[in-house]
Amino acid sequence: MNGQATRRQVLRDLGIGGLASLAGPSLSAASRPRRKKLPVAAVVTQYAKFSHADVIIGKILEGWKQTGGPGPDLELVSMYIDQFPENDLSRGLEKKYGFRIARTIDEAVTLGTNKVPVAGVLSIGEHGSYPVTPDTKQHMYPRRRFFDEIVAAMRRCGQFVPLFNDKHLGYRWRDAKHMVDTTRRFRIPFMAGSSLPVTWRIPAEELPLGSPVKQALVLGHRSFESYLFHALEAVQCIVERRRGGETGVSAVTAIRGEKILAAEKRGDWSRPLLKAALRSLGASTDKLDEQIRDPRTVFFLIEHRDGLKVTGAMIHGATSPVPPKYSCNLAVACRSESRTRPFSWRMKTPGIPFPHFAELLQGIEHMVHTGKPAYPVERTLLTTGVLDRLMHSMHPQKEKRLLSPELAIRYETPRWGFANRKEPGKPGQS
Repeated sequence: MNGQATRRQVLRDLGIGGLASLAGPSLSAASRPRRKKLPVAAVVTQYAKFSHADVIIGKILEGWKQTGGPGPDLELVSMYIDQFPENDLSRGLEKKYGFRIARTIDEAVTLGTNKVPVAGVLSIGEHGSYPVTPDTKQHMYPRRRFFDEIVAAMRRCGQFVPLFNDKHLGYRWRDAKHMVDTTRRFRIPFMAGSSLPVTWRIPAEELPLGSPVKQALVLGHRSFESYLFHALEAVQCIVERRRGGETGVSAVTAIRGEKILAAEKRGDWSRPLLKAALRSLGASTDKLDEQIRDPRTVFFLIEHRDGLKVTGAMIHGATSPVPPKYSCNLAVACRSESRTRPFSWRMKTPGIPFPHFAELLQGIEHMVHTGKPAYPVERTLLTTGVLDRLMHSMHPQKEKRLLSPELAIRYETPRWGFANRKEPGKPGQS
C-alpha cells in the first residue's frame, strides 16, 4: 500500500502557527521587543551564494528572509574567509555593509587590538575546496584549526565570549573532544550542530519527556558524511527525551544487503518503524525488500548504553525525488512502551530563503545575548563521535561492529523549542 500523505493532512499536522512560520522567524520576530544589537565576528571557509556562510551570516546582514527586513539582534563587524572562489560574495557585502574582512582569524576576533570587542564568534567550516580522508571519505574541513585560532585570540586577550561551530565538531573524534574540553577549561559558552533539531516537524509534537523508548529509526536516502550527520541529529533530538535521558552509545555497525535482512530477523531493527517513517514522507512501502537489497542502501545500527536501539536506514530510492538544495528528506519514528502505535515525524527543511537556518540562528543569538547555550554541545559531541565511528565501520572496517567506550556521554535534556512548537515564555520563543 502506498502511504502518500495528502496536502490536507500535511497542513493539518503543521497547524496554523506552523504553516505561517514556514515563511521564517521574521513573521513573529518582527513584533518582539528589540534589544541592542551585539557585535559578532565570523570565521568561514568561503562565502558563496547559498553556502552555509550565506544562509547564516546573510541573515545577520540582510534579515531573516535576506531581503532587508527584520533580523536578529546581532551585527557582523568582522569576518575571516579562508578561501575566495570565483563566485565569492564577501567582498561585495563588505562594501555594502561595512564590516571588516580580516587577514587572520586573530584579527577577526580582536579587530587588530589587544582585546575582544565582539560579543560572540560564529565558526562556519562548511563548503570549499578541502581534501577528504583517503579511507573514510570524510571532508577535512578546518573546524579544529578555526577553533584553535579563535580560542588562541581570546586567550591572548584574556577575554572569552560565546562561540558557535556549524554542523559536527570535526571529522575526527579527538578533534571534537579537544574542542569541548577546551571550552570547559576556559568556560566558553559553546554551541554546535545543524538546523535539524530546530526545524519544522510534521506533526508538530514532541516525544513526551520521560517516554519509555526502546527502539527508534531515522529514514533518509544518502549515506555520505554531511547528510548522515543530519540524520543523526534528527533522531538524537527526539530520543534524548526518553526515560532516563541520554547515556551515550556503546557500539555502532554499518551493514548492507542481506546483512540488513538478517539483522531484522535478530530484532536489531523494526520494519513497522521503517514503514511508519516512510508514511511520514508520503513514500511507498511496496518495494522495501528490493530497495533494501540495492547495493547503494546502507543501514546503521547504533546501540545506546541504556539498551536503546537506533537504526539509520539510508535507503536508495525510497524517498525520491531528491529534495532541493539544503533540504533533506528525513523522517524519524520510535516506539514507546506507553502506547501501541509508533510516533513518527517528517523533519521539514524548506527551500529559499532556508528559514530552518534562521531557526538555528535564533539559538545562536540567544547564546550571544545571555551567555547560555540554547542546547548542550554534548549532543553534537555525541553525534560527531557516532558519525566518525560509522564512517569507519562503513569503509575501512567493512561493516564491522565497532565498540565506542569513548561515547559514554550524558547530558541534560534541553527544553529549547523547534520551529513550529515554541510555547509562550519558553526558551526558543520568537
